[in-house]
Amino acid sequence: MPIYEYACTKCEHKFETIQKMNDEPLVKCPDCGEDSLKKLVSAAAFHLKGSGWYKTDFADKKSDSPPAPPCGTGGCCPTCPTE
Repeated sequence: MPIYEYACTKCEHKFETIQKMNDEPLVKCPDCGEDSLKKLVSAAAFHLKGSGWYKTDFADKKSDSPPAPPCGTGGCCPTCPTE
């Protein structure tokens, strides 16, 4: 479940809460009791960890097979003439 950040427009109390995405936004401030909460927009912070990402799986890997010849040298693709 996502963490949402709220701020009270009356007493300026700020807090975070865990809610489901389809839950109604909170309106009552837990500090002053007024119906003056506003949901804040904050940057999401997450890290991509583990295998399956380009940086960890494909970068700096050496291949045992020789590189393919550049196109146009003959026989490298169906449209190139053979030598």
